[in-house]
Amino acid sequence: MKASITFNKKKHFMMLIVVISGFLLSCSRQDIIISDFEGSDYGNWMNEGEAFGKGPATRIPGAIGEKLVNTSIFPASEGSLTSPPFKAERKYLVFLLGGGNYSEKLCVNLLQEGKVVQTITGNDNVNNFRALEWRFFDLAGLNGKEVQIQILDQVKDSWYQLMTDHFYLSDKVPVIEKSMDFNINRKYINLPVRTGDPLKRVQLLIDDKLFQEFNIELADSSPEFYVFFDVSSFQGKKAKLIAPAFDRKSKAFDFISMDDEIKEAADLYKEPYRQQIHFSSRRGWNNDPNGLVYHDGEYHLFYQLNPYGWNHGNMHWGHAISNDLVHWTELPIGIYPLRYGMGVWSGSAIMDYDNTSGFKTGDEDVMIAAYTSGGRGEVIEFSNDNGRSFTYYQNNPVVKHEGRDPKLIWYDAGKHWVMAVYHEEEGKKWIAFHTSDNLKDWTYQSKIEGFYECPEIFQLPVDGNSSKSKWILYAADGAYVIGSFNGKEFKTELGKFPNNFGNCFYASQTFNNIPPEDGRLIQLAWGWVSTPGMPFNQCMLFPTQLSLRTTKEGIRMFTEPVKEIELLHSKEWKKENLVIEPNTNPVSGIEGELFHIKGDFKVSKNAQIGFKIHGLEVLFDAAKGELTCLDKKAECQPEGGKIYFEIIVDRNTVEIFCNHGRIYIPIARDLTKGYGLELICRNEKVIAENLQIFELKSIWQ
Repeated sequence: MKASITFNKKKHFMMLIVVISGFLLSCSRQDIIISDFEGSDYGNWMNEGEAFGKGPATRIPGAIGEKLVNTSIFPASEGSLTSPPFKAERKYLVFLLGGGNYSEKLCVNLLQEGKVVQTITGNDNVNNFRALEWRFFDLAGLNGKEVQIQILDQVKDSWYQLMTDHFYLSDKVPVIEKSMDFNINRKYINLPVRTGDPLKRVQLLIDDKLFQEFNIELADSSPEFYVFFDVSSFQGKKAKLIAPAFDRKSKAFDFISMDDEIKEAADLYKEPYRQQIHFSSRRGWNNDPNGLVYHDGEYHLFYQLNPYGWNHGNMHWGHAISNDLVHWTELPIGIYPLRYGMGVWSGSAIMDYDNTSGFKTGDEDVMIAAYTSGGRGEVIEFSNDNGRSFTYYQNNPVVKHEGRDPKLIWYDAGKHWVMAVYHEEEGKKWIAFHTSDNLKDWTYQSKIEGFYECPEIFQLPVDGNSSKSKWILYAADGAYVIGSFNGKEFKTELGKFPNNFGNCFYASQTFNNIPPEDGRLIQLAWGWVSTPGMPFNQCMLFPTQLSLRTTKEGIRMFTEPVKEIELLHSKEWKKENLVIEPNTNPVSGIEGELFHIKGDFKVSKNAQIGFKIHGLEVLFDAAKGELTCLDKKAECQPEGGKIYFEIIVDRNTVEIFCNHGRIYIPIARDLTKGYGLELICRNEKVIAENLQIFELKSIWQ
């Protein structure tokens, strides 16, 4: 009996050794690369359709190596990419995936004997498609069997794409769930960012309820800068940050903290490339101005904002206010996405003074915001506290179509609301017009072809005569037509004409509800101005006043900076009837960084007159009848033998207005590498009848 027990112990011990050895062997088994897409083509993968092109695309942040699969390079195309068979020799098939959440049509499939046995689609909708996350198939039950990978893009929509990279077999997944808890007793949660580090999906829970979910390039090592959550309205509550798929090796959570200040706030608005005359967001990316509306002494600037990184993504509506169009105060985020991947895209805002919507609940007039919700259609939200908070309308979307960017106006003659919205139909690009009595129920009326994104429509008097008013219609590039509008249909009479000749103008919008006694139509545009290495990116151009005037060529729109630029004037240099000889520089003693230049120059037929501003040349050539800056040029003729200049100079933006706004050239260029102001005169002498140069104060002072 004793010998039998000893034998059984030995037997069990040997079995245990075998199990442990097998476990250790499985733990030490090396990963098997299936494909990392680093070649010039797809090799022996089967490539069908046009969605994937002839080979891998250049890497993006978050990819591994130099290339990856990226169907955004070939928008609105369909196709599939299928691997040759391989054996499932590990526990998991791991890969990076980013792109639209469109099951069965935009996905990675695992095939066995030609049939789909597992499928994974992207976590994003059409927003943030560049976010690559680690995903995996569990190969339990398939061990040793032959399988294939099928990458599928069967969505004919330019906004839906798929990206994937680095397929490999492994016995472990590279990510874990990481979390951090806070008792909210301070104002900000500061998050570390390093542009170019892999994007990570992060969730913020308030009292165990999901508040926000977004993508962020959390710094795996030393942060480049910090972004923040403003949690001041949640004092006394509990917060939890969760990264569901967190790289095991990342140390990003070590840099997260709760503070009473934005980290590195001592440098806020003083950064080397921070615009000093133009609005930019405290942190993150900003683009299109949205919801420009005036109410109760405040100009509201809502705008496209990624609060969590330097690149485009995570679209929110940022919010800033001003009482003079020059000095801006950034408020907490205006509108958050409804859920992950559903961006708050471009739109507009109006004041519903007569409460036609029925949303008013107190004494404050109700503000209505309309925007595109991540490809779902046009939605509305309302605010009863002057834009400080918004409530989502539960019967959204109010308009469903293929398009985006609703512009709301009140059509007084018909006593109804109008929505002008970019629309795609019949393979063409349109602006469609819808009408409503209550901002909730909309009726399609008409459409006009030939415009792309961010429509704008308004009425202007011709030469200040309201009895001769005309309607203006344009889209994101600002090229406008002049015509008539009956509240339902636009009819073109003149155009298209460019309203600017620069390199950084896009998606302009005019302010709604400016009081009639002001009498101005004020425009604000996105200034496409990159600021590498900074904790912010892009800016707004300076506010301008629009007018219609009669010229020799017919009625045209003029663009001039708003008069409030004078609030920034500091030192003044002024000369009258100044005779400028060729190759002289009468302004050589003027020093400074920020300028407002105004000058009336009497020119003869061969004269060249202009300025060299921190190395950037702005030149009018009378013989050619042309105004140039960099590679941008505009036909320009003297008026009564004179040329009129007005120029606003910022650190990386110069806005040139010529002949009282007949020509507008906004230019983006780095002007911080050298300083100096030069008045250029060539060929013939020129007389400056009135030349003023003002040094400007920063709008942030």
